[in-house]
Amino acid sequence: MSELWLSLTGVPAEGREYIYSDQSLWTENLRRFEIPVETTQPLSATLFVQPQDKGVFVRGTLSGSLRIPCDRCAEPFELDLAHEFELFEEVSPEDPAEASDLLRTAGGVLELDAAGLLWEQFVLALPEHALCHPDCRGLCSTCGANLNITACQCESEDGDPRLAVLRNLKINQ
Repeated sequence: MSELWLSLTGVPAEGREYIYSDQSLWTENLRRFEIPVETTQPLSATLFVQPQDKGVFVRGTLSGSLRIPCDRCAEPFELDLAHEFELFEEVSPEDPAEASDLLRTAGGVLELDAAGLLWEQFVLALPEHALCHPDCRGLCSTCGANLNITACQCESEDGDPRLAVLRNLKINQ
């Protein structure tokens, strides 16, 4: 996994903005985790980092375009990312060395894992169900035909014939 630790020592109290456009921050992990995504417009991120008394406040954006397979029909489609986020990472007051997953103390200097944060936000920006369009019809469960392109010739199954008598059952309440 890519590592990019940002020292918070030199960041002024009013905060500082950082811009990340190195594609290896994302592509290395896409290969490592075997995620079937291809970047079509380079990913870029902006982080505004502001040290606080008990941690660090981070506000950012992540943008770019991906070619990703549809969850229903498996056809690749273009997905535009425009993800905004805000978070506060707290430093443990008892033991600064025991910081959050995104913070560490190295040689008495507090550091933010920018690569880890950007990867985390990239994963959160991906849709839970990636669909090429909202009314995607998917694939036929019998023959595998893409129902968006062609109508399949499979016979529709009416279910278990032993339960046919129950199909017209009406229950009054």
